Amino acid sequence: MLTEKVNQYSFVVDKKSTKKDIKRAIEEMYEVKVESVNTMIMPSKNKNRNTKRGYVKGSVPAYKKAVITVTDGAVIDFFGDI
Repeated sequence: MLTEKVNQYSFVVDKKSTKKDIKRAIEEMYEVKVESVNTMIMPSKNKNRNTKRGYVKGSVPAYKKAVITVTDGAVIDFFGDI
């Protein structure tokens, strides 16, 4: 798992957001120190399926993914309040 080995977490973010915006938001929301932010735009994919009504074509939209590296010892606890 990414988080245990290299202190990295991945998030789906808005396509228009910049690395500085993402870093600022993560540091505010989770109160951790972010070392680096890597972003990538994942391409859309075509999906097909067979149903009772016939062959249906569709697609999954493209999205932007950010991989956040936090400082050593910092942990983002997603399920702390549950």
